Amino acid sequence: MRRYDFPRHLLAMGLAALAGFIDALGFLKLGGLFISFMSGNSTRLAVGLASGTSVAMTAAGLIGAFVGGVMMGAMLAQAAGRWRKQAVLGLVTLLLGIGGMLTAVDHAGGGLTLLMAGAMGVVNNVFQRDGEVSVGVTYMTGTLVKLGQALAAALGGGARLGWMPYLLLWLGLVSGAVAGAALFPVMDLAALWIACAFSALLLGWSFRMGPVPAASRLA
Repeated sequence: MRRYDFPRHLLAMGLAALAGFIDALGFLKLGGLFISFMSGNSTRLAVGLASGTSVAMTAAGLIGAFVGGVMMGAMLAQAAGRWRKQAVLGLVTLLLGIGGMLTAVDHAGGGLTLLMAGAMGVVNNVFQRDGEVSVGVTYMTGTLVKLGQALAAALGGGARLGWMPYLLLWLGLVSGAVAGAALFPVMDLAALWIACAFSALLLGWSFRMGPVPAASRLA
């Protein structure tokens, strides 16, 4: 995070807020499973397998959809080259728009939550370095580890505010999740239209930033 400039920090925080919003919707719809947090779903899968409950199949489906989304986003990012941010965000916005339309017919939310998980897999390809994810925007364990390390470094005489980008990224996800949890009782998964609109705003912001510089490996 500290290697990026302010516009990219804003984009990362916005993507984290989007992920938190969608994860909260899925968590409430599925009764405790996740749309973007696959470590939690992996634990639920293991517990379901051990106890013989159907939650294992649901968790496995979400994990598979997420991984499939990552693959799709990675291939698109590679094909788009310097415009990979815009291409990936365009696909995320499209998927969320399709999800919004599906809310009119998929009242149970089964197939729709798989689509949401796929979109969250795709979005992890927005920030890349050397072909790998450089900023995880849908999971915060690594971010919190880096936050703790940066705080320790600051106390030891290092960069005084080196921890701030990690804190803001985490707060982005939390604030998005609060918004999603607040809207779910009112809109159910139709709140995906709000997520789609916000994703479109982030897409517009990415176009304002322009393509990845040709000489830079940072995305």
